[in-house]
Amino acid sequence: MKAVRFHEYGDPGVLRYEDVEQPTPGAGQVRVRVAATSFNPIDASVRAGNMQGPMPVVLPHTPGRDVAGTVDALGEGVDGFEAGAAVVGFLPMTDDGASAEYVLAPAEVLTAAPKSVPLAEAAALPLVGLTAYQALFDHGKLAAGQHVLINGAGGAVGGYAVQLAKNAGAHVIATASPRSAEAVKAADEVIDHTTTDVTAAVREPVDVALNLAPVAPEQLAALVTLVRPGGVVVNTTVWMPAPSDEERNVRGIDLFVRSDADQLAQLVALVDRGELRVEVAERVPLAELGALHARAAEGAVHGKVIVLPPTA
Repeated sequence: MKAVRFHEYGDPGVLRYEDVEQPTPGAGQVRVRVAATSFNPIDASVRAGNMQGPMPVVLPHTPGRDVAGTVDALGEGVDGFEAGAAVVGFLPMTDDGASAEYVLAPAEVLTAAPKSVPLAEAAALPLVGLTAYQALFDHGKLAAGQHVLINGAGGAVGGYAVQLAKNAGAHVIATASPRSAEAVKAADEVIDHTTTDVTAAVREPVDVALNLAPVAPEQLAALVTLVRPGGVVVNTTVWMPAPSDEERNVRGIDLFVRSDADQLAQLVALVDRGELRVEVAERVPLAELGALHARAAEGAVHGKVIVLPPTA
């Protein structure tokens, strides 16, 4: 089969489009024929060697944490799936990923794919959708009637976070650039962070501040001042610890997204009910994954990009 792998850490040039042996599923595994994977910034960090401590991988390594595809073969002890079934999943961070024609996945990370969107487009959902869900509800404990600030809402995670928060009955304040206006149109208030100071624009305290943007340390620290006593700052830019304020009982939480098939099934159900939009900005052939990584390194990739193997 065709796959993209890197045999050494480095810049996007280390990614090779090559022939590899088709994997055989072991106990508890499902072999998925890949309809699409997606690009996530974490893929570039792993490829560059920046995540060897928290996410050690075995070289050569195939990137691609998201998978959408069809069940091709079952390993010993796998129940609940049958050949040809359409599935989606968020693959373990240290396993080989789905930038290939076939990938092995632990059965417990997979769930039925949405029926209302093309299967390949469903690859845009798992990692970023779960990040948004876990940030808002597992860590933020967001509830109806509360106010949430989503800082950096114009990206892929932010687009889902705005929708999920609105669905939960929260008042949503989103920061984004004019280029991302469409992604945050469901928000109650939109702050153009390119022309406006966020801390000055938020007029009353929020219950949850969710930071999705690679802001300066002082900008991240300022978010805690916008949160009411007893509230929370949830931060996804893990190279900067989330700020907190013990005197006012404002907690700071750094989010490390985890695979959760039950939560992913909830997101799929929202998609199929028309309550959650799956947005795809670009579709890129698997053979061009290296070029995609290079464009991302230059800041030239905007929105969610799905990556299509030659058989998709």
